[in-house]
Amino acid sequence: MADPLLQAEIDIAAPPEKVWELVSDLRLMPKWSPQCRLMKVFGPLRAGAKTVNVNRRGLMFWPTTSQITEFIPGEKLAFRVNENNTVWSYELEPTATGTRLVESRHAENGVKPISTVLVNAVMGGVPSFERELVQGMNDSLARIKAAAEGR
Repeated sequence: MADPLLQAEIDIAAPPEKVWELVSDLRLMPKWSPQCRLMKVFGPLRAGAKTVNVNRRGLMFWPTTSQITEFIPGEKLAFRVNENNTVWSYELEPTATGTRLVESRHAENGVKPISTVLVNAVMGGVPSFERELVQGMNDSLARIKAAAEGR
């Protein structure tokens, strides 16, 4: 069974406006995420907007679609992946030295059964895949931090 919450966070020595600029440009998602190869938003970025995505793991590629569920400029961006029912989010919080950025994958209502079957069959099982997702979150946040801090 999928963990209902996977999460990683990082403190960035840059103002929230700079971090938001990077996080909310979903065309940059492949630059941050080790798994995402494409994220295309249709129409303006807002709650309700739809996306088409392409993910990669080794030699395996798979498409997904999603819908923006929350869009609070400068604070939060979240989207639901239609194929597995998970919600991915980025939340920004101002700190004394810049911004705390939290990336989460929520599965409070569970993951669709077909997704679990496929992860177990071709991705080494849910626990292993979820560990990989958390590592990917940490890698993504480190890349965003480096870009925001100008490194």
